[in-house]
Amino acid sequence: MELGDFVAFIAAGNIVLECLIGSAALGRAWTSYFATLCDHRPNDFRIHVASLAEHYNLLDPIAVVVLLLAGTIASISTKATSYLNWIASSLNMFIIVFIIIAGLANAKPSNLKPYFPFGVTGVFKGASVVFFAYLGFDTVCTVAEETKNPKRDIPIGLLASMFIVTILYCLMAVTLCLMQNYADIDINAPFSSAFTNAVGWKWAQYVVSIGALKSLSSVLLVGCVGQARYIAHMARTHILPPWFAWVNARTGTPVNATMGLVVASCFIALFTELSILSNLLSISTLFIFMLVALSLLVRRHYVSGETSAHHRRLLIIFLAMIIGSSIMTAAYWGKTEGKGWIMYCISVPIWFLGTLGLAIWVPKARQPKFWGVPCVPWIPSLSIATNSFLLGSMDKDSYIRFGAWTILMLIYYVFYGVHASYDVAHEAIKGTTVKAIDHEDRITTDVSAGTLHIDHKLGTNPSPVTV
Repeated sequence: MELGDFVAFIAAGNIVLECLIGSAALGRAWTSYFATLCDHRPNDFRIHVASLAEHYNLLDPIAVVVLLLAGTIASISTKATSYLNWIASSLNMFIIVFIIIAGLANAKPSNLKPYFPFGVTGVFKGASVVFFAYLGFDTVCTVAEETKNPKRDIPIGLLASMFIVTILYCLMAVTLCLMQNYADIDINAPFSSAFTNAVGWKWAQYVVSIGALKSLSSVLLVGCVGQARYIAHMARTHILPPWFAWVNARTGTPVNATMGLVVASCFIALFTELSILSNLLSISTLFIFMLVALSLLVRRHYVSGETSAHHRRLLIIFLAMIIGSSIMTAAYWGKTEGKGWIMYCISVPIWFLGTLGLAIWVPKARQPKFWGVPCVPWIPSLSIATNSFLLGSMDKDSYIRFGAWTILMLIYYVFYGVHASYDVAHEAIKGTTVKAIDHEDRITTDVSAGTLHIDHKLGTNPSPVTV
């Protein structure tokens, strides 16, 4: 990461949190839709324990079983997971089309009145919470090692998935609000309840529930594949214990990372309500996206040993202006709930001048070799401002939980992470043999001997090259 090891560790910790919470949330949602499929209320299959605290007293054993099953399938074979996902996705497209057409056929424009029942503030608060629903496209990057042409396929996969999902989600959201008034929507299983209670199509409840279960199952499978590779990559650098980096030689899957992630998610899903999970997941995700945008600006405009001290100072000043003004805007919005405007007259021009100064007076030190984010620094700077703004709309309790997780990460980093990663970084200097697999050649580097052996796949003998 371009912002240093410490920030990289914070980002890694939040990715781990995102993986855990995301899987747990999907497991809880699976139970809700399964209950509606069986003509029950969403919480009927959960076990109420009065002695536990509120929001943590509805135990969900079905979510645990579903998560363990998804993790087992993902551990067995990546290819099998891909095939199952393709089948589920194909069936889901038909169900999604059915929901949109049938829902619009039973639309009542009066359900959209009032159009903004909670005002502009409610829109942004809703956007900040529901943001977690758009997660998953970044998981495409984790399978780059298993992609035939990652330079071409990864950008296409990212952009196509973001575009398609955004269009479908917006259409389904509009359809739901036209079918049923917002005050009557069941947050646990909205579409099933809408077809049953608002439209009177009880049979459609089963179609929607089956589609939702298929969607959630496929997302769980893909999540287990991608998220486990996040964990395995971190373990290779000893940010996490190296035990998680072990890959099964027969299946080619990181079994320990997959099952470790699943077991931890099972514990969270067993106790924690979906609302708690979604809020915490949104904070973690928005924070990571803000760090990614900031890292992109640093990467494009700074190279150690090449960027002059003058340009480095300008970069720091302009980044401080962008970040500071974004936080100022978010804080003012959260405090006034969108009713004030004076502070925006200060924060927005500061953001604009910071971005403009970065574009004019700090030259780019790197250019993308194949594909890169366009309109730098404007798009990354806008991303920082947008993510900060949405973070300002989150509730206090979610920030307390996020702060507790951050403190645990810092304790882990001080007592283990920094020492383990330091030892790994210096193994090569001590003469450790490092092996890497290339698409065309098998390369073995012996640092102590200063020799590079290249064993071509065509069957020739290794040829030593002195470096």
